[in-house]
Amino acid sequence: MSDQYPSSSSDLGSLEASIQRLTEKLAQVAVAIQKLAADRVQLEEKIEDAQKRIQHILSRLPEQTDGRQMNLLGESSTPEPEDGNEPTTH
Repeated sequence: MSDQYPSSSSDLGSLEASIQRLTEKLAQVAVAIQKLAADRVQLEEKIEDAQKRIQHILSRLPEQTDGRQMNLLGESSTPEPEDGNEPTTH
């Protein structure tokens, strides 16, 4: 039964040191968890912004029944083909 209880002050000191190390590691883990949670929120916001930009681009696309092409970059003029021929789509 003596194995269940510390038998000397050095055992108590060792146990206290182990508890202190574990407490410090737990504090580090808690800080890391908080940082990860903040990073996750930031990434979720970036994803939401990207989805809004994609939706905006998609809203600018012409209807499928419309055979015209649309300039998605918002440039006001389209470059003329150098050879004077119509551009091909293949």
